Amino acid sequence: MTADDLAAVGEIELASYEFPWSPGVFADCLKAGYPCWVLVVDDAIAGYGILSMGAGEAHVLNLCISPRWRGQGLGRYLLRRLLDSARWHGAARVFLEVRPSNTDARALYASTGFREIGRRPRYYPARNGREEAIVMALDIGASISP
Repeated sequence: MTADDLAAVGEIELASYEFPWSPGVFADCLKAGYPCWVLVVDDAIAGYGILSMGAGEAHVLNLCISPRWRGQGLGRYLLRRLLDSARWHGAARVFLEVRPSNTDARALYASTGFREIGRRPRYYPARNGREEAIVMALDIGASISP
């Protein structure tokens, strides 16, 4: 991901979430040097993923596939590339948060080996207040499941 990709990334974010990240958050991730990736299909950005790294751990901050491209395995592909990047940067464990209401993402993460390790109350903004987050983790010291 580069600064030139931010407009397309922002469009996907707006189309995907009721409470999207602001353009500034994406720009800050780039400035911070986080591993930020775009997935390009037919010369168009079809999705993106962002990690943070530190102390031998990685955190999936955002993973999103454009509504146009969902259901084709691209989320799984991009998640695997993020896990490869985390491993390359020396992470032994990867964390993420996911909304309980995001059943597709939860199924993807569980099928990749992520396991729930806790909950964060009132973590996400929601239409009627706040929604908790499911905290998931994956140890990547061993190989990733197929």
